[in-house]
Amino acid sequence: MAGARCWESADEAYNRYHDEEWGRPVLDERGLYERFCLEGFQSGLSWLTILRKRESFRAAFAGFDPERVAEFGEGDVERLLADAGIVRHRGKIEAAIGNARATLLSRETTPLPELVWAYRVDGPAPASRGDWQSVTDGSQALSKELRKAGFRFVGPTTAYAAMQACGIVNDHLATCPWRAAAEEARARA
Repeated sequence: MAGARCWESADEAYNRYHDEEWGRPVLDERGLYERFCLEGFQSGLSWLTILRKRESFRAAFAGFDPERVAEFGEGDVERLLADAGIVRHRGKIEAAIGNARATLLSRETTPLPELVWAYRVDGPAPASRGDWQSVTDGSQALSKELRKAGFRFVGPTTAYAAMQACGIVNDHLATCPWRAAAEEARARA
């Protein structure tokens, strides 16, 4: 594709993430649970760090199957704290387990996909990176709803990053050649 990405990286995995995933709709419970967990683990770190560890995270967290992760106990927390392939942060690990349990509980009221997609944003494309926001009214409201449902490590900034990653908002720049593909995918969602 001709044109410049929203960001360029010497790391091809990061470029593929931009081209093939970022801004594309994630509609399934497992996929959303994974993205919110990974965004929570990213807090305070580079997304590239998380992206490079993604397969290790998937292995450590049972493919981000919320039913399996919800059964994790203290022994699993200790196992995960010893796993050099992931970010070893007790609070984030415990939050990922708690968020699996909250995901299961949300099925009884407002399932996770329905909850997060209620905050879908359609609007003009950002003209430059300077137009990107880290927090919006929508991400603040979504964060509040997620916390009310029992989720942790889902502050407004993390919620907005997940909204971008999952296509709930399409923040590809107006000049990005991948914006149209993300918008087409969102139209089909």
